[in-house]
Amino acid sequence: MRIAVTGSIATDHLMMFSGKFTDTLIAEKLDKVSLSFLVGELEIRRGGVAGNIAFGLGCLGLNPLLVGSVGADFAEYRDWLDAHGVDTSGVRTSAIKHTARFVATNDTVGNQIASFYPGAMSEDCEIDIASLVAANGVDLVLIGAGDPAAMQQYTSDCRAAGVPFAADFSQQVAFLDGDSMRTLIEGATYLFCNEYEEAVIESKTGWSNADILERITTRIITLGAAGARVEQKGEEPVVVGPIPDAKFVEPTGAGDAFRCGFLAAVSWGLSTERAIQLGNLMAVHVLETVGPQEYELKSATLAERAATAYGDTAATELTSRLS
Repeated sequence: MRIAVTGSIATDHLMMFSGKFTDTLIAEKLDKVSLSFLVGELEIRRGGVAGNIAFGLGCLGLNPLLVGSVGADFAEYRDWLDAHGVDTSGVRTSAIKHTARFVATNDTVGNQIASFYPGAMSEDCEIDIASLVAANGVDLVLIGAGDPAAMQQYTSDCRAAGVPFAADFSQQVAFLDGDSMRTLIEGATYLFCNEYEEAVIESKTGWSNADILERITTRIITLGAAGARVEQKGEEPVVVGPIPDAKFVEPTGAGDAFRCGFLAAVSWGLSTERAIQLGNLMAVHVLETVGPQEYELKSATLAERAATAYGDTAATELTSRLS
């Protein structure tokens, strides 16, 4: 199954301030803030939901088509993705805007001051998803969190072309209204969310879980440390527990990694149970690493962890497609 991945493509610039913001802020002067923090650490990470998911699918050997808009500053990031099995021919370069960027400064007690610059992502509507799908033999389009107008356009175009699509609001769940969500969900082959997003979606759309299952094929809910659950109309939910020996380091991108593992297993024709298991295994790779694309995927290590968590048969099935 050939998968196209849409959504944000961004770089994260993360800095650490060695004190506490509250020691510098003056309550009586918050209406006239002018501050500068001297930081001792800077980490630049490749990210964005589409970039993260495509990276994972590439590592699993699926050669996904990445779709989105970037700036002229994307060259190094593009080389990284190309080297990890991602087809970046669907990436459009803006003539005037930089690649989307998240810039954050954290203090020693976990407070954060951050800004997100959408940049070229705001031009995603310039991309003709239907033409890309037809030209590249795409079987499924994952419509990830990105420019809201582009998310609507891509969904409409996929419906019109009869192309299966997966809806994945993630970070945009807070900003989409009920009407937008209903439009993005209707007819989806897959709907991805976590437990919090599940509640927000049902609240904003006014649809119950049963109402949503009437409108989609499969709903996947990640449960954090409890694993994940998959639901389909008229079927018993499939619930798979987590990887028991996971060592938490940093969570950014774990949900994206779950999605790439789940979709990879589906594309290989494996069962729903196996798809959840591979999703959990990929998520752990990110949880145990600083950065959403800094992990190294090794077949032997994946097989060992799969066997420990889910048994030898699962390990064999999940790693049979990996070199």
